[in-house]
Amino acid sequence: MQHPDFELYDNAGRDAEQIAAARYGIATRDDLLRWAKRDAEPFLTEHPLPDEPLPSPDMAPYLDALAAAQSPAEVSAVTQHLLDAAEPVLRAVSDYLVAAALWGDRHRFAEQGSPPKLLMKAAGRSLSVLAIADEADLAVLRAEYDPAPAPPKTPASGRPRAPSGLPPNPPPAPRTGPASGR
Repeated sequence: MQHPDFELYDNAGRDAEQIAAARYGIATRDDLLRWAKRDAEPFLTEHPLPDEPLPSPDMAPYLDALAAAQSPAEVSAVTQHLLDAAEPVLRAVSDYLVAAALWGDRHRFAEQGSPPKLLMKAAGRSLSVLAIADEADLAVLRAEYDPAPAPPKTPASGRPRAPSGLPPNPPPAPRTGPASGR
């Protein structure tokens, strides 16, 4: 199949993706998007969508507060406010991606790596951003307010002692089986 936008063996002005696509007889990402946009024009005339991107949040207050923070508690307060503010937008994106995955019942019996499965994975990951950031914030707070106890020091005998108030560690189990023959 000859690439519709280039003469055979004419690499002038092509990028690596276009050269590889021509070699293997497949369309590039830009080709696919351009063709889909052309074919969707009548649909978009009936169902106009906004051309401008979703409004971007004003990050200045968060960045200013972060720069002024003096303690992990203050950093956490800023982080938690940002996560709370971002959650509705990320949830809306996730909900759309789930709806796109479910469109036309393509998700039924879909195999791993198929478009519906990838859309579902993307939906989950869009929300996992919040969970991972929250987990990191809580780890900082735990290190500040509830650090793990220091490991017990090992006595000269080489056997760790049990913490006070607990019974001593049991002695090592005797060896079983045949004795080594030397």
